[in-house]
Amino acid sequence: MDQDIRFRFGLTPLAEVRPWGRRERPVLHWFGLTDGWYAIDLGEHELLRYSERTVRRLRGDGGGPAHPYADYYVVRLWEDLLALLPAALEPVPEDLADFVACDSSDWCWEDTPEADSAAQWHGDRSLYTGYLRIAPDIRCWRTVAGEHGAMDDVMDDVMNVSWAHPSDPEGEIEFAGPATGRVTVPTSAFVAAVTELDRALLEAMERRIGELAAAGPPPGVELDLEQLRREHRDRAGWLERARQYAYATDWAAVRTGAAALLRSPGEDCG
Repeated sequence: MDQDIRFRFGLTPLAEVRPWGRRERPVLHWFGLTDGWYAIDLGEHELLRYSERTVRRLRGDGGGPAHPYADYYVVRLWEDLLALLPAALEPVPEDLADFVACDSSDWCWEDTPEADSAAQWHGDRSLYTGYLRIAPDIRCWRTVAGEHGAMDDVMDDVMNVSWAHPSDPEGEIEFAGPATGRVTVPTSAFVAAVTELDRALLEAMERRIGELAAAGPPPGVELDLEQLRREHRDRAGWLERARQYAYATDWAAVRTGAAALLRSPGEDCG
């Protein structure tokens, strides 16, 4: 059953945003001003939400977050979703369904151009989260069933979203919910959710820039307001550029590489 998806976030109050740079020359810029938290609502699941035990531990020293979600610069989620979007929107052929859904830790690795192409193709459907401690593996790929054209055709056009939470060797960081899972959402709903995140973040940053223009930066903090506005205008076009980007796959290379990578460990890996 297809479910809904939403990318949800909150920005740190402007007065609490920490400037970047050296102590003698602190700076506020667009990236740093997106300091905050975010989560992914996926059907009945909340991805990037920490377990209650982890939240208690993070709050134990009195300096932990007031929320249970991933705490970082919201722009990273936005940038990495836009980087993922062109590959995620490319429909995956049925004969590569098992490969795109598999865990790369099970592959029979070999050093060939085809295997490299297949590995890159597989990796391009992963949402980068490596900046988080004990980063979850979140992957998105599109499948389309049915044919266009006939009046009675039923199209099944969905985005598959899977996740896997690695265990923390130190036992400190754990996420809420199942350790692994996979949910399908209509592709149109996925695109709408990315579009809504884009709109909401840009509007929030527009307000933040307006506040800084009216009040000025904190004492001793450097702020180039014109550069901030230029960057904001440029970022306002990133979503459209991502949607227009044509992700082109060398299907022959990917199929050959996938067949090699999926060989069982008992076979000769070359």
